[in-house]
Amino acid sequence: MPSPSVAASSVAVPSAPWWKFGHVWLVISGPAIVVVAGFATLWLAIARPDPVVAEDYYRQGIEINKTLEDKASSLAPAMKARNHAATPEQDKPR
Repeated sequence: MPSPSVAASSVAVPSAPWWKFGHVWLVISGPAIVVVAGFATLWLAIARPDPVVAEDYYRQGIEINKTLEDKASSLAPAMKARNHAATPEQDKPR
């Protein structure tokens, strides 16, 4: 006849269901949060689409460049004087 300690240790103890363990929810919560965030991002992308670029974007860019060139040519003497103001005395042109 087996001893009482051996008989007691061989009896199967029913375990708790998986959802009662906290670490299971910790493992499940990470991917679940990512899935929810993905759907939230999808909803934002569909609900608020990016604005359409202007049809004549190239012409507008050319016009901006022309405006900048005009301003740069009118400021040329000021730019030259400003650059020479920081030049040491011995290096200034004569």
